[in-house]
Amino acid sequence: MKTMNVCLMALLLTLAAAWTAQPAHAQVRFGVKGGLNVSSMSFSKDVYQSDNRTGFFIGPTAGFTVPLVGVGLEVSALYNQTRSQVANSRNAASDNVKSFELPVSLKWSFGAGSLLGAYVAVGPQFGWNIGRRTFGQFIDDHLRLKDRYTTFNAGAGIQLLRHLQAGINYNFSLSKTGQLQTDNEEFKVKRNTWQVSLAYLF
Repeated sequence: MKTMNVCLMALLLTLAAAWTAQPAHAQVRFGVKGGLNVSSMSFSKDVYQSDNRTGFFIGPTAGFTVPLVGVGLEVSALYNQTRSQVANSRNAASDNVKSFELPVSLKWSFGAGSLLGAYVAVGPQFGWNIGRRTFGQFIDDHLRLKDRYTTFNAGAGIQLLRHLQAGINYNFSLSKTGQLQTDNEEFKVKRNTWQVSLAYLF
């Protein structure tokens, strides 16, 4: 929670400075974003393995940018679904993980006019598990995903003809996103994800 609060404070301070610098020229845009992801789970002890699995995400996106400064904020509301697999020496299980994700990114854009540009973006992402809370069975072991969690995004991409954006993003856990309970002990679970996205802005 402390890490999340620091990230949010940094975002708010930077945006306040950018908005104060050029309030009359800020551009607000809306669009749709979608793409593919590759994710895997990691455990606090090396007893279970999780292979990379692909999935997809899609949803509306919105943001504003101060043109001369090139700094802005982007917020998306994404439905995310990915196939995950977890295994140990005795058994393996796979399931669809479904979630609602709210990434909030501080974005810096630069480039050669409106035809071609690039951007880098960082910021927190807030997630809600909207699928099954339990994930497979390992004989007497039980894996449960958290209802709510916070992760962090870092990414970059290109902007074409003012309307198209293509990017790559790495999303990593700031805290545990689930736990695996056995008869003897409990393991913390984290999920990290690579994302390739395409967005169209109106």
